[in-house]
Amino acid sequence: MGYFGLVWIALAPLVARLARRNAIFATAFTAACVWSADLIALGLKAATGRPRPFETIPQADPLIGATVGQSMPSGHAATSFAGAVALTYFLPRSAPYVFLLAVAIAFSRIYVGVHYPSDVVAGAALGAAVGLAGVGLLRLLRRTSGDRRRSEGAPRAG
Repeated sequence: MGYFGLVWIALAPLVARLARRNAIFATAFTAACVWSADLIALGLKAATGRPRPFETIPQADPLIGATVGQSMPSGHAATSFAGAVALTYFLPRSAPYVFLLAVAIAFSRIYVGVHYPSDVVAGAALGAAVGLAGVGLLRLLRRTSGDRRRSEGAPRAG
């Protein structure tokens, strides 16, 4: 659950409907936040080169297989927190539920033995930062486009 942030993208139309917002826009915005966080996490994984717990701790026995790549930061945590922030923008009252889901997905990566706790914390911080940057950019764009609309209707000087 949580690969490529698809759970967040799938939730976006439902959240948009509950918030009476445009589902296509909410889905596209959520996807942009989630996939941006994922791409940044991939770059950071390559830069840090941190091995996964089961590669360095002989007693570690991961519950899942087929996990490849480096450990730091957790991409699942990054996409989950970016998705939670994005969805909360559209429906603030969903915050307890979407953040609980984000925490559950992030914790599951430790539980199954493929990430250290610090990987998850770093991924969550990264995802939240990306989501907040997306929301900030969206608010800035909406504010400047609203200013433009108001100034277009104003009488011309001169």
